[in-house]
Amino acid sequence: MNTLHINTTKWLTCFAIVFPMLVLGGCKTYPPLSPEEKHIAHDYLIGPGDTVDIIVWRNPEVSMTVPVRPDGKITTPLVEDLPASGKTSTQLARDIEEALSKYIQQPVVTVVVTGFVGPYTEQIRVIGEAARPQALPYREEMTLMDVLIAVGGITDFAAGNKARIIRNVDGKQQQFSVRLNDLIRDGDISANVPMRQGDVLVIPESFF
Repeated sequence: MNTLHINTTKWLTCFAIVFPMLVLGGCKTYPPLSPEEKHIAHDYLIGPGDTVDIIVWRNPEVSMTVPVRPDGKITTPLVEDLPASGKTSTQLARDIEEALSKYIQQPVVTVVVTGFVGPYTEQIRVIGEAARPQALPYREEMTLMDVLIAVGGITDFAAGNKARIIRNVDGKQQQFSVRLNDLIRDGDISANVPMRQGDVLVIPESFF
């Protein structure tokens, strides 16, 4: 009986040590950012679901508002199936000018994005025990707190301090641990970290 009790105690001790390592395996503490990294310039990229205003100077008949189709392309009266997703508004304007040059002499085009979704590679995805798991358009200087506000916080079943951010860094996937409970419940602003385009926030369920 004593031997069984000792073995059970050892097993529980090992489980308590190993289990957190399995849950957070591969995670790193969120790295501190340099002043330059905190203010990385970001040009908005057009994505499926966006709406764009196409203004062709002195040619109102071909100026119009069009949606970006699910396949990432747009169609205008003189330009069919022109790829738009993943481009800046300036890049798209130059492409439209090139396409219109077959019909209009030296066209001058301005593109204004009026509905913002962005390409999937730029969106921030929140999965797991968020109140409203969803994909969010990235905004300049977006933080973890901004994301949590957008998804309505976390559920009562969330293991907030075991959450992690999955990020693509130089073509390699890395994971960083974040402390949602400390941020939401304790107001620890040091737990509020910057988000980057394409981040995935994973909020696991608490087992206890």
